Amino acid sequence: MSIPRPEYPRPQFVRKQWMNLNGEWQFEIDHGDTGLERGLMERELAKCITVPFCPESALSGIGETDFMRAVWYRRQVAIPPEWKGNRVLLHFQAVDYDATVWVNGIEVRRHRGGFTPFQCDLSGIATPGETAVIVVRARDYPNEPKPIGKQSQQFGNYHCFYTRTTGIWQTVWMEPVSSTYLLRPHITPDVANGRFHLEQRLAHAQAGLRVRATLYDDTGEVAADSAVTGTDFCARLVLPVADEKRHLWSPEDPFLYQIRIELLDSDGAVIDSADSYGGLRGVGIDGKAVCINGKPVFQRLVLDQGYYPDGVLTAPSDDALIKDIELSLAAGFNGARLHEKVFEERFLYHADRMGYLVWGEFPDWGCRDQGRIQDNQRPTPTYITQWLEAIERDYSHPCIIGWCPLNETLQPLQDGITVLDDMTRGMFLAVKAHDGTRPVLDASGYSHRVPETDVYDCHDYEQNPVEFGKHHASIENNAPFYNEYYGTISLPYGGQPFFVSEFGGIWWNPARAADEDSWGYGEPPSTIEEYYERFNALCMALLNNPAMFGYCYTQLTDVHQEENGVYTFDRKPKFDMSRIASSQQRKAAIEKDMKA
Repeated sequence: MSIPRPEYPRPQFVRKQWMNLNGEWQFEIDHGDTGLERGLMERELAKCITVPFCPESALSGIGETDFMRAVWYRRQVAIPPEWKGNRVLLHFQAVDYDATVWVNGIEVRRHRGGFTPFQCDLSGIATPGETAVIVVRARDYPNEPKPIGKQSQQFGNYHCFYTRTTGIWQTVWMEPVSSTYLLRPHITPDVANGRFHLEQRLAHAQAGLRVRATLYDDTGEVAADSAVTGTDFCARLVLPVADEKRHLWSPEDPFLYQIRIELLDSDGAVIDSADSYGGLRGVGIDGKAVCINGKPVFQRLVLDQGYYPDGVLTAPSDDALIKDIELSLAAGFNGARLHEKVFEERFLYHADRMGYLVWGEFPDWGCRDQGRIQDNQRPTPTYITQWLEAIERDYSHPCIIGWCPLNETLQPLQDGITVLDDMTRGMFLAVKAHDGTRPVLDASGYSHRVPETDVYDCHDYEQNPVEFGKHHASIENNAPFYNEYYGTISLPYGGQPFFVSEFGGIWWNPARAADEDSWGYGEPPSTIEEYYERFNALCMALLNNPAMFGYCYTQLTDVHQEENGVYTFDRKPKFDMSRIASSQQRKAAIEKDMKA
């Protein structure tokens, strides 16, 4: 039987030895979350599931879409004897939501959060040549305040809420490592000085070891550096790139240098090694322009929610991830807001090598202190914890050209600081402390409550192109359109680069039945020609505005009942994509004028 999703799950930090644990696992639904009392941790489970697909999906073989307070997984794994002498790490790329892992009856890890990876060190519990019995319990309580993105908190799909994901939904795998081993590096490009900075942290650091990094291009070695470690857990290396070897990463030319990282003992023997890569790419701000490598690049983004009819949040194959980027590029977009989901890392790998611009975001739609709470996304400390995990995973990907921790928060200006005010500032500062190389948008749409936010935006689904253009004509005079549907919710605009980060969403499905659950923004066009005219006029209102640095059109594909994509949910084109692409051609000299 072939292994589903067999590709290496962490492509920016690759070790040669590893074992994919996707495939058939024992499985049982625990509706009352009483499984621990009933002995589910010790016994065989009633059903089987195909990992890494969530039990709500068709690809899992389960297809249960009702609420599941807890689910259990069990599998026996023979650890390869050739890994003898090494630690064994068990990795979970994503488990939704609260996970507890036991191996051979011993609890080895708890993790909260449905979108970020975690690992379990099996030292002293299961060693090479032995069998590991892995048991996982994933709890996902309805009505618990937590970041869930667009997962429905009613039984079925409704409005812009879709099928939930419970339990394991990304790859599970194992790898052997030495007693002291490499952790993921921070790879920071420095375009101005023609070099990479590499911060290489160690687990179980020992004095007297050496970290060595070597940078390669297509012709061979470009640079190398090394450092002897103390017990400070981190080696800092510099990899200079000579002028004749300098090759910048850009959307038009997404060149990637390869990086080999090695950990050597005092005798010079390699005890751990990994392969990585980096793009020599800088992101900066010049007036109202956002620049890549010092040049304004208009960001023609599309909203991508990353849902699939058969896999829910999990792509059915690696090719499906590639296809989504290809579909977006074919429609004339050069990037995406990865919306309300921390996308699996292989998507970012393909974006890196295909020159696709993305914003790293967090799944917390509509988080608020008060008012509408049916989505249960209310501020708690775990937001900052999980956000930091996402930044840590994705820091080194050149395709990420901005961060946005929150989306459409509602914080009416009032006397007093709320928990949401604290969390918004905390998530903004968390990015800034972790990454000083990319712009940060405090919250997309609605409430802008961090005065230092690097960029500013709004969401505007006005369907009349004339009115839409009027909304945004005054940005040149530092008077932007605000989403003030709920009263005064934002601090004053400070002249930052500005973009309309959601617009369009034109409803189009002429084949829908009269009683079909379907929606989009505004009234659907009466003809496909009217659609093209509206799409073109809305895009041009922003493309021809010299004070805009970009936009984000809603959206790439339909998602269940939300039928405002340029492709159907099963990725079929709804329009002539050459016409959609031609509507996004920016007038000459606009990008140059943005710098003024």
